[in-house]
Parts: sequence; C-alpha cells; structure tokens
Amino acid sequence: MEAHVPLLTWNHASSVNVRAMDDQHSILMDTINDLRLALVHGRGRENISEILDRLIEFTRMHFWSEEKLMEQAGFPALADHRAQHHRILAELLYAAQCVQRGTELQTRAMLSQLREGYTSHIENLDRLYGPWLNERDIF
Repeated sequence: MEAHVPLLTWNHASSVNVRAMDDQHSILMDTINDLRLALVHGRGRENISEILDRLIEFTRMHFWSEEKLMEQAGFPALADHRAQHHRILAELLYAAQCVQRGTELQTRAMLSQLREGYTSHIENLDRLYGPWLNERDIF
C-alpha cells in the first residue's frame, strides 16, 4: 500500500538558492524517503520510531536555522513562516506518538501528508525567502 507514495527527489523547484537551506532540505527529503522505505519493507515500530525521531530532531534544527536567517535578514513574513513550522512539527510529533503507542496510524496517509507538507512548504513558502536573503548577500 505504501509503495504508491513516491520517493521525494530533489529538483529545481525545491531550491531556495540559499546553499545551507537547500542542503538541509535535501537531508529532510532523504529522511522522509528512509521512513517510506522502512514502512514499505515492514520494518518494526522501533525502527520507524527511530526514523521519525531523527526526522523530528533534524526538522527542529532546520527550522531554527531557517528562522534565524530570516530574522537576521528582517524577512517580513517570518511570523507566518514560524507558524507553519509549528504546524508541521505538531503533525510530526503526533505521528511519532501514534507509532510509539502502537496506535493505528494510516501509514500511507501519514507518508502522503509528510511528503505533500514538506514539498508544499519548500516550494511555496521557503522559496519566498530565497530572493529576500539573496538580495542581502545570503546565498
């Protein structure tokens, strides 16, 4: 069932033209792909939980880095961006709690939501700060 959720692949639409953020986005996509593969191959709850924990921790670090850059550059939409970060983290934490408790979690739905959430966030919201930072010599 989970095999119908495609792997995330890095492409031009994913680039915000800020190297550190592009590198971090690539790592986030790889981690989501690791989670997908673990689910497709029927790995146990412990392995899936470990991958989700890694995704949560890296997401937190990435969001902090991203927000710091936007803050330093005076990006006007920082508050809205930060609110979206909180929403994504809340969804990740909920998924992790469900996995840890053994609660029935629709894995295909979770993967689709993660994939779409990250892709949409990067390609729509994150791409807005790229030009702002570039204009301030942050590449």
